This record gives sequence, structure tokens and C-alpha cells, in this order.
Amino acid sequence: MGNEYATFHAARFTRKLSISGIFNQTQDTVAMATKPNNENEDRSAWLLYDGNCPFCSRYVKLIRLRSSIGELELINARYPSEQLDEVQKAGLDVNEGMVLKFGQQLYHGADCIHMLALLSSPIDSANKTNAWLFRSPTRARLLYPWLRCARNMVLFALGRSKI
Repeated sequence: MGNEYATFHAARFTRKLSISGIFNQTQDTVAMATKPNNENEDRSAWLLYDGNCPFCSRYVKLIRLRSSIGELELINARYPSEQLDEVQKAGLDVNEGMVLKFGQQLYHGADCIHMLALLSSPIDSANKTNAWLFRSPTRARLLYPWLRCARNMVLFALGRSKI
């Protein structure tokens, strides 16, 4: 019985370490993202979203990023743009999710809202809720398909086409 007890607690301790390691890794990623290493490094950020979707449009108006990130350029994917071309060349489907470009990295769908949650500033209840919901990559991956489904149903109900 003593051996089983030790094995259980060792496994629990290992799980705690791995969870805290993931948390620390996520926090380190955000810390690195908010501090430019090189003054010539591209720190621009833009978000490509569906401007005809009421959910998407409201979400992008509510999100507030940390001041250290700089300005977030909002781009409606319904109109031709260099950013839309870049996303399509990368093989990403805007109908499957919003796209955030931060620095040189593209984040799509669940990864996009996860990154936005990590970079957001908790200045109001909407941003605090967004941060709580989507700072967890697991929650973001579980919830995002439902959000996309709701988007598709609303577009259909309003008689609007996908992009």
C-alpha cells in the first residue's frame, strides 16, 4: 500500500510540474512577444476578420491589447488586401477562423483568439472574460469550433455569404 501511495503522489507531482511548466512557457512567450529584441524587428500586428459577421465585428471592436504591443490594424477580409493575399498564400482559410499576424508569425482560428487573449489588457469586463476563456489553449481549441458554427448559422440566417 505504501508503494501505491508513493506512485500516486509522484504522478500527481509530475502532473503539477508539467502544468506549471506549460503555464510558465505561455507566460514566457507573451513576455518575449511584448519586448522587442531588436529595434529593426517587425513588431506590427494586424487582425484579418469577417466584417459581415456581427460576432467577429463586435469582438474586434472590444479587444484591447497591451500598450507595449502597439497598434493593432483591423482588416476586413471581405475586401482585397495584401494581408488577405498573404493569408491565402499561407494556405489559411479565413472562413475557418480569424487570422492574427504578430511580428512574423500568423495565428489562425483557435490559435488566434488564444494569442489575442495572451496579449490583451484586462481593462474591462469584456477583455477580462476574453482572457479567462481563451488564455488556456485547451479551452480555446474546445470553444472555437462552436464559435465558428455560431458564426456560420448567423451568416446563413442573415442571408450573408461566407467570404
